Amino acid sequence: MHELSICRALIAKVEDIARARAGRVTAVHVAIGPLSGVEARLLADSYPLAAAGTAAEGSRLAIETAPVRVRCRSCGAESDATPNRLTCASCGDWHTDLISGDEMLLLRVELEIEDPP
Repeated sequence: MHELSICRALIAKVEDIARARAGRVTAVHVAIGPLSGVEARLLADSYPLAAAGTAAEGSRLAIETAPVRVRCRSCGAESDATPNRLTCASCGDWHTDLISGDEMLLLRVELEIEDPP
């Protein structure tokens, strides 16, 4: 289950952000592409374990699905595709380059900033 190690790396980045802003993490938003090799359900299950004892403990993990998009080498069109059919929606050619869908992105970290005394 490599999702736990991914969560640990995610939490390390989130803690850096929280430390710089002197706040407690309330939510973490990520986008996961279907071709990223990351299982959203396993990531969500691993998140509380990785967040335990950190500034993100008790925070919510919000997961969005990133779209699969391709650029056609023949006609130059950019279009949505499905993970098992990376063809051009305009001309139907299979000579395409993947634009998105294989990434995991940290989109946003929500913080509760402590008021100074």
